[in-house]
Amino acid sequence: MNKAPESGLAGARRVVVKIGSALLVEEASGTIHRSWLKALADDIAGLARLGTEIILVSSGAIAVGRRHLGLTRGTLKLEEKQAAAATGQIRLAHAYQEALAHHDITVAQILLTLADTEERRRHLNARNTLATLLRLGAVPVINENDTVATSEIRFGDNDRLAARVAAMIDAEALVLLSDIDGLYTADPRMDSKAEFISEVPEITARIEAMAGTAAPGYSSGGMVTKLAAARIAVGAGCRMAIADGRILHPLTALAGGGRATWFRSQIEPRTARKRYIAGSLEPRGSLILDDGALKALRDGKSLLPAGVTAIEGAFERGDAVIVRGADGREIARGLIAYSATDARRIIGHKSREIESILGYLGREELIHRDDLALI
Repeated sequence: MNKAPESGLAGARRVVVKIGSALLVEEASGTIHRSWLKALADDIAGLARLGTEIILVSSGAIAVGRRHLGLTRGTLKLEEKQAAAATGQIRLAHAYQEALAHHDITVAQILLTLADTEERRRHLNARNTLATLLRLGAVPVINENDTVATSEIRFGDNDRLAARVAAMIDAEALVLLSDIDGLYTADPRMDSKAEFISEVPEITARIEAMAGTAAPGYSSGGMVTKLAAARIAVGAGCRMAIADGRILHPLTALAGGGRATWFRSQIEPRTARKRYIAGSLEPRGSLILDDGALKALRDGKSLLPAGVTAIEGAFERGDAVIVRGADGREIARGLIAYSATDARRIIGHKSREIESILGYLGREELIHRDDLALI
């Protein structure tokens, strides 16, 4: 229907890849598709050599764990799903570790709920942990924390979780590897005349009407949750692909311009994040800067404690605050890395003094430049 666009992986510094249960787990036996996972690990290693940072959001813990607990009937109770996730997650993490170890790539397991990506302090903790792991060359493998999730587990909504993660870490691209190769004008399993859509510049009501239903088996997201994920991703400045994950080396195929539906964003991830900080959060306090700190911010640097002369208000780590010049004029808004109590103790001091003053080693910056939006 449309001309295939240039691969959206080209030039992407940071990519989130979501992997569905149907790709990773054999339905009848609950065993992991080792050959497929090995091929995916080869893809990840190839992208890493090009300087691309990869974060995996993987389903499959329930599908793997249920067989080991003898939970073989079709529908499980909520507590049975949680128990299956608890035993399946350790096997899933080991499989990823084993596959990527062949490329000397370290794997890190992170369990999140949607609330961890939406509540500001938990969001900041998760974002900082992920950023540190990526800086150290590890590949984070994220799954929904199904052992404590309640409503989320009933919908299998790792598509939306992957989009939230992509937004949280300023990813340039999100790839949903699925058992379908993209978006069609209708469900191609039901309508032989359904046409493939290669590029979606904007998610309209017409596009949303094309969503079908989930396939039977362990896959429970369906096109509806994929479009919901696309809305989150493109709103955060992240382009998103729905691609066929059933083939071996799916990321290599996608990077080479393989068949997929790409949802485009008109803004960059960092721009979207700074818009969110500047206009969507209620500030809890203010920081007053000296002229040197003001110049440093305008030069694109982070805000250090030494350049702050006063603090107003009561706030906690991760809250939004207003940044003001000595004349009281608002110059920026940002997410603070310390509570008001601790911030008051370290302002005017060098970053190297933070540990001796507070008794713990926190961040060097009061507000990191990535968490700061100049007005």
